[in-house]
Amino acid sequence: MTDCIFCKIVAGEIPADKVYEDEDFLAFLDIHPINLGHTLLIPKKHYENLFDLPSDLLEKIGPKIQLIARAVLVGAGADALNLGMNNGASAGQLVGHAHLHLIPRFDDDGLQHWSAKEFSAEIFKETAEKIKKGL
Repeated sequence: MTDCIFCKIVAGEIPADKVYEDEDFLAFLDIHPINLGHTLLIPKKHYENLFDLPSDLLEKIGPKIQLIARAVLVGAGADALNLGMNNGASAGQLVGHAHLHLIPRFDDDGLQHWSAKEFSAEIFKETAEKIKKGL
């Protein structure tokens, strides 16, 4: 995709602080990090989001996540790590190229988790059934 910033990084048209690369994946530092060491892991081939990733690539990505997460944790000197993937604009996806955020966390970084909502047991059961039907 010619106008995708991540595709341009893969092609070497835009510089990035790369931390990992193989034939399928590239990991580099986010230029707008939540914390220093915030790393993005992307497939080199363009896919919009999680729902477009082929199963063979999904099988390969798990070990890469673990490898890079450990390196981010150590390299950033972090206490913990958040892993996230935004899929679609309503979920906060800003770049239309599948990517995972590996965010180093520190005991005193001041970041807050999102707040929970309350629902009835009946709504939980109905929702669980709808999700099961989608499998």
